[in-house]
This record gives sequence, structure tokens and C-alpha cells, in this order.
Amino acid sequence: MKRMTALLLMMLALPAHAKEAVPAAQDPALEQRVTRLTAELRCLVCQNQSLADSHADLAIDLKNQVRSQMKAGKSDAEIRDYMVARYGDFVLYRPPLKSNTVLLWAGPFVLLAVGALGLGFYLRRRRARLTEGELTPEQRARAETLLRAGPKTGTR
Repeated sequence: MKRMTALLLMMLALPAHAKEAVPAAQDPALEQRVTRLTAELRCLVCQNQSLADSHADLAIDLKNQVRSQMKAGKSDAEIRDYMVARYGDFVLYRPPLKSNTVLLWAGPFVLLAVGALGLGFYLRRRRARLTEGELTPEQRARAETLLRAGPKTGTR
């Protein structure tokens, strides 16, 4: 009986310690605006999710911060600039093309070019090894006579 009571008390205490979900704004238009802007911002903890999709504590705090700035009357551009000033261009899913973000934009193309060059060198070396293995006319004639003669019987 004591165990059941203790278990029941622990189960009742769980919701008090659970992280509350992001409070929905009273204004659906504001909430839609929050969702649209946070979908453009990267979660700094998850890095492969947007703030809108992430449930990390920092993402929830940032969503609440975006919501409070929107309630204060700031525009999306002002909020985006605030986030970039605080967390850098990395917070944007589409960072602007600047000298310090050129690697983000050109990196995939550079990697693709390096991979294509590596594949070309590999195929060229492979083709050279295959052509080196061709038989001379004398070797070919000897192989043909051995094939026509067939296997020898009685030898091991």
C-alpha cells in the first residue's frame, strides 16, 4: 500500500517538472508569423532543425524571445538582424553571401569538383593498369595452344 501511494505521488509530481510547451499566442496571425520566422532560423543546439521544429530548451527560449519581440512591434527584419548580431550568420538557414560565408555557399561545389577530379584520376589509373595487363602476341599464341591441347590426364 505504501508503495502504491509513493508511486501515485511521484506520478502526480511528474507534470510539475515537465518542460512546458511553447505558449500559443492569443493572436493566431502573430503565431503564424512566429512560425514563419522561426522556420528560417536554425536551432543552435540541433543544427539540422529549424527553431520551429526543434524542442530543445534553447530553441524554446529563442521562440519565446521572437514572440515577445513581435508583440513589442518589431519587424521580421529587425528580429532577424538581432538574432544574427547575437548568434552570427550561422543562425540563418540562408546566410547572405559575404566574405565569411563564401565557404558555406561554395563548399558543396568545391567538394563536388574535388570528388570528380579524384574519380577521374582513379579511372585513368585503373584504365592504365588494365592496358598494362594485355598479352603480347607470343603470349597469346602460347595460351591458345595450351587451351587447344586441353588438360593432361594422369598428372597431378
